[in-house]
Amino acid sequence: MKIHIGFEMIYDCPKPTPMIFNLNVHFTRVSDLVSRDDLMFDPPVPRTAYRDSFGNWCTRIVAPQGRMRISADAIVNDSGIPDVLSPQARQLAVQDLPEEPLLFLLGSRYCETDRLSETAWQLFEHTPTGWGRVQAICDYVHQHITFGYENARMTRTALEAFQEKVGVCRDYAHLAVAFCRCMNIPARYCTGYLGDIGTPPPHGTMDFAAWFEVFLDGSWHTFDARNNTPRIGRVLIARGRDAADVALNNTFGPNTLSKFKVWTDEIT
Repeated sequence: MKIHIGFEMIYDCPKPTPMIFNLNVHFTRVSDLVSRDDLMFDPPVPRTAYRDSFGNWCTRIVAPQGRMRISADAIVNDSGIPDVLSPQARQLAVQDLPEEPLLFLLGSRYCETDRLSETAWQLFEHTPTGWGRVQAICDYVHQHITFGYENARMTRTALEAFQEKVGVCRDYAHLAVAFCRCMNIPARYCTGYLGDIGTPPPHGTMDFAAWFEVFLDGSWHTFDARNNTPRIGRVLIARGRDAADVALNNTFGPNTLSKFKVWTDEIT
């Protein structure tokens, strides 16, 4: 199947403002692109690009004073297969883990493992290890948090999501990631495109999505505490410890985001 993906953002800046964007399709999906997802800037501005420490592709600009439009529009091939389930995937003991996933056992800006560890063990100590434990965590988080865009707050941490019981997809992901890490399961935060392909209407407003991956049985597996069901058509943009590592845009000066639109549609 083919999926039409893209976005449009319009910023108003009272003076020239440096910005860093993390909005390109992840390198693991670049071979699936039918058309390039180059970032387009109106008015045109000089740009430089680099890979961050997690391998995500980032673009730097200085936005001019006034209004600037940033957009991308691409088509990507997708298998059309829902997220893979591996219920027999085993949890590895910490001492048996390779070095690469160890970073994703540690606390981070939005995932306070030190403050959630006791709660996590009280809730999940008696669940099956491995896949079953991660699924138990997803089930709990899915039921514990009430979704609503009116509840969005960029500074909300996993602990605060646990206490307030409201949030958006990033809050579901942060709390699930934190609980997994507390239970000695490496977990990393993901952001990208996820449309409503294969789901019954009514469909909500399109936005970028957050989910997470855990390291079990020697490889990474996808989980989604917000939707808590296998989905079709995830297109990864970035991975990191939490949302602080994969912010879609970091701005270094005053600005107003006056328009924000995302599309992810199956081409029929």
